[in-house]
Amino acid sequence: MSGARPATDHVLDHPALASLTGPHAHFAERHGRILRYPVDVSPWLALPEEPDAGDWADLAALAGPGGEVPLLGFRGSVPEDWEVTFAVDGVQFVDDGLAAAPDPEAVRLGPADVPEMLDLVARTRPGPFRPRTIEMGTYLGIRRDGALVAMAGERLHPPGWTEISAVCTDPAFRGQGLATRLILAVAHGIRERGETPFLHTGAQNTGAIRLYESLGFRLRRRTAFLTARAPEHLTAGTDDRPAVPVA
Repeated sequence: MSGARPATDHVLDHPALASLTGPHAHFAERHGRILRYPVDVSPWLALPEEPDAGDWADLAALAGPGGEVPLLGFRGSVPEDWEVTFAVDGVQFVDDGLAAAPDPEAVRLGPADVPEMLDLVARTRPGPFRPRTIEMGTYLGIRRDGALVAMAGERLHPPGWTEISAVCTDPAFRGQGLATRLILAVAHGIRERGETPFLHTGAQNTGAIRLYESLGFRLRRRTAFLTARAPEHLTAGTDDRPAVPVA
């Protein structure tokens, strides 16, 4: 993988690749044709468009024996000695008229806030968030009585675009519109840079989809969230092993 995409592709068709070969190139770790973020920044990685046996071997080496790797948007086939452990349909939304605006209660979060952010993520499970994820972009939070009760921030960064991610609210403070306010505040910062917000969610997450559409996001494409487990033992002759369809 040289980092190039087919001319007909849009950068959002391969957002991790576009990020790691673009604005987030300083994070990129390469193993053969595989690109990835440092594991304490993000689990996302980028495969070639049509990975071959050598690419899967490189990915297995990165994952380690029995290690799991997320394959955002991958709809190809995995080798038979890999195990698909998680697979759900996803959707990608783009800004189509957000009423983006700063929020007077939102504060920018920094490294000192990471322990609280990790705790909030552990309780609400908005998606992958690691100790250095905050380095991917701006994260905003809302505090009540000094405690972090809601947050949202920036993750993947293809050229001209920024993904809004880690949108979560403490269960005790839901129903107050805090997530909406933070989404619009993060979107405002993205727009101020001349970029366009986008985001992902599960296709079955109807509540989130209704919220995003009501705010002014438009469905751009359907995608997939896939996690696969590398074989426990790498063996010779993997080039001759057939692949099995994921979906």
